[in-house]
Amino acid sequence: MSATWEQVNGKTIVKMTVFGEPVPQGRPRFSTINGHVQAIDPKKSRNYKQLIQLEAQPLFHKGFTAIEAASRLKLHIFRGIPQSWSRKKKEAALGNILRPTSRPDTDNYVKGVLDALNGLVVKDDSCIVHIEAGKFYSDRPRIEIEVEEIV
Repeated sequence: MSATWEQVNGKTIVKMTVFGEPVPQGRPRFSTINGHVQAIDPKKSRNYKQLIQLEAQPLFHKGFTAIEAASRLKLHIFRGIPQSWSRKKKEAALGNILRPTSRPDTDNYVKGVLDALNGLVVKDDSCIVHIEAGKFYSDRPRIEIEVEEIV
């Protein structure tokens, strides 16, 4: 499995890689049931969050407990390179000369990952006080996640 954790100078660091085309958090649909409004997560977003949570499961076989301290989230989002691109354009994308500037927005990927980590890797996503995120191209689409205690 790709999820690991370690203690460095008394601080917990969790690293995960989730392979496959990254899925951003979609817009929720709202429904009224018995007079109460409920937000319903789009199926694609819900399935991707479950995939992230599944990748995190090996942490708990090694004595891991959810992080409660102020933490930093570092997210590298690697999107697939479109097949229609020329060889030159693909090389520029692989060399990080060309970066994804189209939708979906970076913050939508961050929202989905935070939702997936909430209560599992971090006690509450409010303890994430610093976020670094970037979109890149790769021939191996994936999201690389790192959560590190900073206090």
